[in-house]
Amino acid sequence: MAPRKEKGDKDSKEKGEDGESNDDFRVPSRPYSAIDITANLHNKVSKAYTVKALKEMHERKEIEGRVAGKQIVYHAVQDGPSDSTPAQLAALDSELTNLRTQIASTKQYEKALRAELAALSARVPTDDLREIVCRLEREKEEVLGRLAPLRDGRVATRAVPAEEQERVDGEWKMWKGRAVGRKRICREMWERCSEVLPEGIKKSEELWETLGLEGRL
Repeated sequence: MAPRKEKGDKDSKEKGEDGESNDDFRVPSRPYSAIDITANLHNKVSKAYTVKALKEMHERKEIEGRVAGKQIVYHAVQDGPSDSTPAQLAALDSELTNLRTQIASTKQYEKALRAELAALSARVPTDDLREIVCRLEREKEEVLGRLAPLRDGRVATRAVPAEEQERVDGEWKMWKGRAVGRKRICREMWERCSEVLPEGIKKSEELWETLGLEGRL
């Protein structure tokens, strides 16, 4: 029994004429022959049909073809050479250089603006400065008001006699000497008491703070 021809073979031929075989030309750097295209389609399209389809597409200038040995290879239509003149290319290069220079300058300017913005953000706002100035002005007026009676002589002042000043100075020196003596006695007693420190305490200063004692050693 002859092999049954599948429906897909007919569809492949129809699609090949409409453009499926044209997908094989998407890679511009490689030309394809009819054998290559038939192999890529897994022989679903015959070589004779492929040759005919390629020839018709070449006549319609949808693809380009050239002789390579004993066969013709086809490839996608390549873009033509640029119509730009050397002068136009030089102008484009010059414009590109200028744009790069402008970009670099703009970046430097942006960097400077960001630094200035950071410096301004670190300063005290104007509204806060005004509030501080107003508060200082009120405190100044209050102090001047308290000093005004003394400046005007409305508050009586008494001059301290020399004898009383001498007596006060003598008492101050006496009590100062006693305070120095008591401090020395306290230090000596503390040194004896802290010769042996409790467990976990390495310095006498730590013991002093642990006991909650005030003042300095």
